[in-house]
Amino acid sequence: MNKDVLERAKKVKLLLLDVDGVLTNGEIVFDETGREIKFFHVTDGMGIKLLQKAGIKVGIISSRYSKVTAIRAKELGIDIVFQGKFEKLEVFERVIKKLGLSKEEVAYIGDDWVDIPILKRVGLAVTVPNSQEPVKEFAHFVTSKEGGKGAVREVCDLILKSQGKWQELLNYYLD
Repeated sequence: MNKDVLERAKKVKLLLLDVDGVLTNGEIVFDETGREIKFFHVTDGMGIKLLQKAGIKVGIISSRYSKVTAIRAKELGIDIVFQGKFEKLEVFERVIKKLGLSKEEVAYIGDDWVDIPILKRVGLAVTVPNSQEPVKEFAHFVTSKEGGKGAVREVCDLILKSQGKWQELLNYYLD
């Protein structure tokens, strides 16, 4: 692991996530009634819960509105949720101001052009291997797993390990 990435991850107090292509594989399925279906990876959810248990906040900024995303966020106890926000930078600025955080204390995972303005500003910019070009150019770290297939858990574990919290949380489950 790159030492710079570990140093950046040590400072993280908030992980912000895009949804389509990050928490999901980017596919959106509609049934014949127009009902939307998305697939979320269960280990991403566990990683989010572990971050929260360690005192690290998690939020969502998505350019699409989806009832399915709202349901998943509620299920995971994510209360920082902004959907239908194509101009994500303004939301990002409001969130960190409200929480009293510096940009260096934020990690963001995005996969498309609308994510670049935030990726350029955060302390830890992350993307997935199946992100759109040129998103990787703005990332400090590219996950080994694709969006919707455990990439978020990979970042959660990275943050927890860099902050010395991973083993402590694991011990909780070993006892």
